[in-house]
Amino acid sequence: MWKKSEFVFNRNEIAGAFGDIGTDFPILVAMVLASGLHAPSVFIVFGFMQILTGLIYQRPMPVQPLKAMATIVITQKIAGPIVLGGGLAIGVLMLFFSMSGILDQIAKLIPKSVIRGLQLGLGISLSFLAFKEYIPSEQTNGYVLSAISFVLILLLIDNKKIPASLVVIILGLIYSFLFHFDTFSSITKFEIHYPNLNVPSLELILQGFVLLSLPQIPLSIGNSILATKQISDDLFPNKEPITIKKIGLSYSVMNLISPFFGGIPCCHGAGGMVGHYTFGGRSGVSVLLYGIFYLISGLFMGDGLEFFIKAFPLPILGTLLIFEALSLILLIKDSIQNHIEFIIVILTGLVACGLPYGYLIAMFIGTGIHYASKRFLTFSMLGDRQLVKNPNKTSKSKENKT
Repeated sequence: MWKKSEFVFNRNEIAGAFGDIGTDFPILVAMVLASGLHAPSVFIVFGFMQILTGLIYQRPMPVQPLKAMATIVITQKIAGPIVLGGGLAIGVLMLFFSMSGILDQIAKLIPKSVIRGLQLGLGISLSFLAFKEYIPSEQTNGYVLSAISFVLILLLIDNKKIPASLVVIILGLIYSFLFHFDTFSSITKFEIHYPNLNVPSLELILQGFVLLSLPQIPLSIGNSILATKQISDDLFPNKEPITIKKIGLSYSVMNLISPFFGGIPCCHGAGGMVGHYTFGGRSGVSVLLYGIFYLISGLFMGDGLEFFIKAFPLPILGTLLIFEALSLILLIKDSIQNHIEFIIVILTGLVACGLPYGYLIAMFIGTGIHYASKRFLTFSMLGDRQLVKNPNKTSKSKENKT
């Protein structure tokens, strides 16, 4: 049941609404430019899906672009109709996984240490994106702007009256007007836009399935479904747990609807929830506000969105991304005390962020090691202050004393 009291509107929810913008906004624009999709349709549908999930989950469960698909689309310039077909294909596939119980069986099989490793891998990947792509984008100015933003967030991260992300977003807008006014002045035409209706053909659906959906499935199961479920349990222990089936169904429904209105394939994500939570989001309000931002942008800015993203400083988004990545990485704290689990977490995280199809390979490796009951004595003793050269000799001496 929907309870009005579960939605809280305050300045922290407003700040939390911008917690995931560093990941989503550049990806959306890059996908539009690479595929030729109708920008207003993409933003309107993306905003509507945010609002829908905010109402359904009543917690910061934002919608994100499917990252594996987005990478392929951007790098290979996949045509828009195939992108829409791929979104519909993965929606049907995830509906089958959810209704058949396959997702629940996978969730029971994969241990928590592997999920933590996938979260670690995602956190490392996001931090690399911030340091390699976003922060250097303005050269010297970018590093200075990022440093100022970093310090501001450190000072304000625990301040409930002055939201950190809101302050740095305003700083970014001021910087844009001062240093990129010419780009802003290109946005001269404001008119109402509506989503384009599309009906992907069977051929486009099959092409999208092969080119886009198959590479996306491992990341979706690992991060969008299993890791998001774990994050929700971690951050909201006093709320009713979200089931794997519910996450899978909402994932599938979004992708069964979006393609018909020109929207990109989308999902839930552990990083998105952590981003909203880190900067103040505690209820569905932060996601509602985030969705309204995209909805208004698509309705009224239209093609001017391209100029806006060029004008807004990426170092600001990169700094926000660093804190989102840090929050994800710090979730491994609960596995530190168990040496074997901690080793699985680190190994899984490194594989996930370092290899092609890394999330699929990491899930297999981490799960296999877990059930093989590998003890990793050599690794387990590294850094231990009580480390001795011959542990067998130590155990024997203890026996003699007794």
